[in-house]
Amino acid sequence: MKFLAGEFDVAVIGAGHAGIEAALAAARLGCKTAVFTINMDAVGNCPCNPSIGGTAKGHLVREIDALGGEMGKAADECLLQIRMLNRGKGPAVHSLRAQIDRRAYSTRMKHTLELQENLELHQAEITDLQKTDDGRWIMTTRLEAQYIAKAVILATGTYLGGKIYVGDVSYESGPDGMFPSKYLPDALEKLGMSIRRFKTGTPARVLKSSIDFTDLEEQCGDEPVVPFSYETENPKQNKVKCYVSWTNEKTKKIILDNIHRSPMYSGKIEGIGPRYCPSIEDKIVRFSDRQRHQLFIEPCGMDTEEMYLQGMSSSLPEDVQIDFYRSIKGLEHCIVMRPAYAIEYYCADPVQMNKTLEFRDFPGLYGAGQFNGSSGYEEAAAQGLVAGINAALKIHGKPPMILDRAGSYIGTLIDDLVTKGCNDPYRMMTSRSEYRLILRQDNADTRITPIGREVGLIDDERWKKFTLKQQLIKQEIQRVRKTVISPSEKLNDILREHNTSEVHTGVRLIDLLKRPELSYDILKEIDTDRPELNANIFEQIEVEIKYEGYIKRQLVIIEQIRKLENKLLPSNINYLQIDGLSLEAREKLNRVRPENIGQASRISGVSPSDISVLIIYLASLKNKEIKNADTNS
Repeated sequence: MKFLAGEFDVAVIGAGHAGIEAALAAARLGCKTAVFTINMDAVGNCPCNPSIGGTAKGHLVREIDALGGEMGKAADECLLQIRMLNRGKGPAVHSLRAQIDRRAYSTRMKHTLELQENLELHQAEITDLQKTDDGRWIMTTRLEAQYIAKAVILATGTYLGGKIYVGDVSYESGPDGMFPSKYLPDALEKLGMSIRRFKTGTPARVLKSSIDFTDLEEQCGDEPVVPFSYETENPKQNKVKCYVSWTNEKTKKIILDNIHRSPMYSGKIEGIGPRYCPSIEDKIVRFSDRQRHQLFIEPCGMDTEEMYLQGMSSSLPEDVQIDFYRSIKGLEHCIVMRPAYAIEYYCADPVQMNKTLEFRDFPGLYGAGQFNGSSGYEEAAAQGLVAGINAALKIHGKPPMILDRAGSYIGTLIDDLVTKGCNDPYRMMTSRSEYRLILRQDNADTRITPIGREVGLIDDERWKKFTLKQQLIKQEIQRVRKTVISPSEKLNDILREHNTSEVHTGVRLIDLLKRPELSYDILKEIDTDRPELNANIFEQIEVEIKYEGYIKRQLVIIEQIRKLENKLLPSNINYLQIDGLSLEAREKLNRVRPENIGQASRISGVSPSDISVLIIYLASLKNKEIKNADTNS
């Protein structure tokens, strides 16, 4: 018999990376919140790679932290090893990546939810979701308990209609052998929501003692450790090493000889897989000219002997997996503890949502994470944070928080999803942003923390530290502009050593720092008045100085684009009736229903001439309003 078990402001379905951030944000903003998970032991689980960050993903983690989210702090606390990727490239693509203890991370996140005021954590499978007559949402669990909420955030990950594939074997399942969310997809389709099947996969885990590390390349963490969170003052140290190996011709032959046994190639898997994180069999087929493929052997935690084989996901049968893993150097005698698998699941088409991540046709219903068609823990957490904030703001009757693509990677991620949609699991990359020189990970707090403060997730103590840091940055920039370094043999020795021209008159410190060959650290010996500041401050200032001209040009472009973003499009426009628009533009605009001209310009199939038509149309609407106002007066 069904019974009413509770009423909430915000309910979150799913307690993965998206659900955690959504629930914490809503609760911290004063909403009575509940989060539901199929298995309490899977809260904050990392079913694929036990790592946080990576190229562009590290940017997202820094922005999540700057906005008031939890992922960065938890990753720092559960650190095994951390490295800065892309150091040999420009600062726009420098990204932190950390190997974390997956069990410690899960335990830490679960405990954080349990301790959070205004938040209840429940183990329950939500099987039905319906709108009530008063505009709220009623959720029914498999045990027939019912909960009512003003807003619901769907953060179901890969559990929604989850199905595992290993060779010819397939069965209903969530990740890591958990129960799937079996009945909720039907409820969403009954609502009229558009959902589709995507798929992803994960490699095998192998026993550490069965690996021969003798001839493998070691990968150590960076020293000193650079943390994700701006609040982490004493980050943990690197505890482990990772290792690199390569596939070979034998590996390739084993896979190609058995490719017909892969459910992806036999047609059993219908879901679309991630373009930028393909399985090893997909790599072998798509890049047939390559002689070898790299893999990384990484620990899963301090209290387990499982090692993760990054870059080697597969859905081939278990016997084939054992054969091709054992063809690789160092893995000749490996014991496979968990076979690789592919998982297929339901997700929503994100073009149904606004930039708040609320469904346009279902007020009070939000989506976040892999449910929105994205891939990756970091993309999920970012969306969960935005959905949780906006659900809370709406309940409190406050304006929504919209992050634009010119100000953040989170804004880029959401704008891409709700404007362009995705035909395969969306992964954030630095190349997706036109403004990546502005959107660096070193200045994420400068860009995002004021927004976090405005919505209410940055407390007084953290705000005080932030404003002090901004003051120190300003003072240091003024100092390097005013400081003149006199010519000396010591200075010229440094300049010659670093292959840059000598000086024979006084030179401003800022002009020396603009030279690509020089840095704060190199000039430390002759910069006698240099203050003791955090390394992040010096890094941020140095980038701003070296790239000042490029940054100024990009800011001009951003200002031009934002003028288009300010040209709002009425929500009731019937694009099918606007003369001058191409047929494709009419259909796409009517489907996406962009909020402004800038968003409309990024829709695939909407040409510059279509944008000109829209601008003229907006002007005609404004003229009609003026005429009507004059007539009425």
